[in-house]
Amino acid sequence: MTSAGSWRNWAGTVTARPARMRMPGSTEDVAAEITKAAADGLRVKMTGSGHSFTPTASTDGVLLSPSGLTEIRSVDARAGLITVAAGCPLSKLNEVLYASGLSLTNMGDIQVQTVAGATQTGTHGTGRASGSMAAQIAGLELVLADGSIMTCSASDSQPELFDAARVGLGALGVVTAVTFRAEPLFLLTAREEPMQWSEVISRLPELTSDNEHFEFYWFPHSEGCLTKRNNRSPGPASPLPGWRHWLDDEFLSNSVFRAACQLGYLAPATITTLNSLASRALSARTYTDAPYKVFTSPRRVRFKEQEYAIPAEHLAEVLGEIRALFNRRDWRISFPIEVRVAPADTMWLSTATGRDSAYIAFHVFHPAPHEDYFRETEAIMTAVGGRPHWGKMHTRDADYLRGVYPRFGDFLALRDRLDPERRFGNAYLRQVLGS
Repeated sequence: MTSAGSWRNWAGTVTARPARMRMPGSTEDVAAEITKAAADGLRVKMTGSGHSFTPTASTDGVLLSPSGLTEIRSVDARAGLITVAAGCPLSKLNEVLYASGLSLTNMGDIQVQTVAGATQTGTHGTGRASGSMAAQIAGLELVLADGSIMTCSASDSQPELFDAARVGLGALGVVTAVTFRAEPLFLLTAREEPMQWSEVISRLPELTSDNEHFEFYWFPHSEGCLTKRNNRSPGPASPLPGWRHWLDDEFLSNSVFRAACQLGYLAPATITTLNSLASRALSARTYTDAPYKVFTSPRRVRFKEQEYAIPAEHLAEVLGEIRALFNRRDWRISFPIEVRVAPADTMWLSTATGRDSAYIAFHVFHPAPHEDYFRETEAIMTAVGGRPHWGKMHTRDADYLRGVYPRFGDFLALRDRLDPERRFGNAYLRQVLGS
């Protein structure tokens, strides 16, 4: 919340001025707010932490804050199940899992999101065989448009709701609690090292198949990449020393990088030199720690982002086209391009539904223009049937998305049944789902 009566997301790309803002403290409070909104003829949305770049949670009706829904409801370490309220931050979830001897199998690279916000928009990490955060959900509690409270899981008599609602964009109901299926705590060994573009591209099949979790960052206008390989380890734990964590992840990756972005914004001609220096300055490091301490890192430099999931088999050719596009355009992009992978899953609106996928993410410093860069890279992504990340900037509409999601029509039919009056609708959902 930025002021009474207004809300803005983290990147500053979305501002909402709802008719009223509320902070429910329970699922029953959410149901009451939805019922009252219906009586007043208003739409309802619940925000997360504001880390979506799209107006997924924006509304001119009733905007619900999840700040009163952060409790840990239950932990069953023997069964590997943890149920948390929708507004629980991922950082809190990870701490409780760790203290209980548990861990998620995979996660994204930040932990400031809420559990509902992260899963409803399809937040993912990178993994050869482990999918997104939503793929680890064992059950959901949500409030429907008529104010009724419903739970769903894979074992329900209507499993289609479970496969639709895990990545539901807030279109089917307001999620009030999430149950995750975790596993016994394990260790990951992180191996991070610089590598040249030509080596990364030539070794892509090996790097993505031989490592449980592989990703890399390419610094535009240079030959430099940073590769990250995370694999399970028998231990012992060997975390980064405190000074090294501060130097690499706080000072260099945030303070110095912010200064470089600001300089590049004010003097774009310096970006090519800055990126080349950054890619050469990277040093290798190896450490072993709890999964969430390996997967996630602080991201304090604000940016705008576009990300697409493409069929994994097209990754090398698409990266080649992106490199060629940079050679043709007089762009100056300070942020690295991020590349990750994920296995196929069955969730109807998951960006990995039905196909092994590769993710390519494009970023710009938050005050910098993005339109040409995002438009032309988006054209490359959509030429191979790319699916935009639901929480990141894109221009796709329902006509396009219907052609790349096999269960798109089924999702719309379920939405028609659960929310015929579009109590949870907004402009973004009209764009991506139609009327």
